[in-house]
Amino acid sequence: MNIAIVGTGYVGLVTGTCFSEMGVNVICVDIDENKINDIKNGVVPIYEPGLEDMVMRNHKAGRLNFTTDLTSCLDGVEVVFCAVGTPPDENGSADLHYVLDVAKNVGRHINKYVLFVTKSTVPVGTAQKVKNVINEELSKRGIDIAFDVASNPEFLKEGAAIKDFMGPDRVVVGVESERAREIMDRLYKPFTLNHYRMIYTDIPSAEMIKYAANAMLATRISFMNDIANLCDLVGADVNMVRHGIGSDTRIGNKFIYPGCGYGGSCFPKDVKALIKTASQNGYEMQLLKAVEAVNNRQKRVLFDKFSKIFNNNITGKTVALWGLAFKPETDDMREAPSLIIIELLLKAGCNVKVYDPVAMAECHRRLGDSVIYGKDMYDAALEADALMLLTEWKEFRLPSWEILSKIMKEKIIIDGRNIYNKKEMKANGFKYACI
Repeated sequence: MNIAIVGTGYVGLVTGTCFSEMGVNVICVDIDENKINDIKNGVVPIYEPGLEDMVMRNHKAGRLNFTTDLTSCLDGVEVVFCAVGTPPDENGSADLHYVLDVAKNVGRHINKYVLFVTKSTVPVGTAQKVKNVINEELSKRGIDIAFDVASNPEFLKEGAAIKDFMGPDRVVVGVESERAREIMDRLYKPFTLNHYRMIYTDIPSAEMIKYAANAMLATRISFMNDIANLCDLVGADVNMVRHGIGSDTRIGNKFIYPGCGYGGSCFPKDVKALIKTASQNGYEMQLLKAVEAVNNRQKRVLFDKFSKIFNNNITGKTVALWGLAFKPETDDMREAPSLIIIELLLKAGCNVKVYDPVAMAECHRRLGDSVIYGKDMYDAALEADALMLLTEWKEFRLPSWEILSKIMKEKIIIDGRNIYNKKEMKANGFKYACI
């Protein structure tokens, strides 16, 4: 089976690579010639455990190829996956011009049936817009070629994307025809041999499922952060509260961990887009507006705790940050709490020292030399007045408190992920604050 994946960002590259791993012939397309050349030479543009080896293995085997020209491969493929970016506009709505550009290209150059599958996260109604654009381009050419559109939203967790794709808990597909369904069944069969996880819906429902899923998870995070802040005020232990409510089978224990706010490429963007979609249809998503407001406030909680410890006298203080990516096992800093905290600290006149196992280059790309880059976690903490834990990388879970006691100017730990033990902190002489 031959398919094309347009877009070699996070979703596109993982999708294409995993399909090729199962024997599908995949051509990944991107307009960025430098990126395509880098990938061919073994330089993968994103950090995802196991991805680089899988890309190189399948590229060497001839199942995974890369090009900048979609038109050159259209005659040889049965499916075109659109996995280009849909960044938020200033008003919060998803920018669809990349998606529609791909649709135009397909409409201008197809000479036989093709199934156009939207993999990008897009608002309800996008597939219809894609269909209209392709039809318009075919009409301009004065020809009538059969094609189908489908929606196949991704549910990949950064840091576990390959595992999620190779063994999905569900594959959601929105289709309009039996032909499209048969093609998608055939394509995903290798991933669902042990358990049939295909969920077929109409296309608008598939488009909505992606947004609704991310909005629900974001809601759970903001709810728990709100509860954590109230626990702080009334003297309750949020970890005990989390355990207590998580044992209720109606609630469960997923995504109820308090922290310093969610970030990344999905939750912030998708919550905004869903709020905007509702507004465009005359409806106000009051709950999601609150979810967004709570999350924005939560990203500054560690800074507020730090300021309180020093009675707001923080100018000239040196603060070490452990973790820059929005979550472990990725170098993704989009909407990361670290960016907000760094901005607040720098505005307050603090010196900021940072360390992250994989996101240092990304941080330098974003922030340049405005922060000091540690060679390792302890180098970042050297002479620090306080240490903030922002991302729960495994190497941060059991640090040497003896070393930190010797190298830090003041023994203050502010834990944004609640991974340390209060009693242990006290026993080692540290002043400890958490969510």
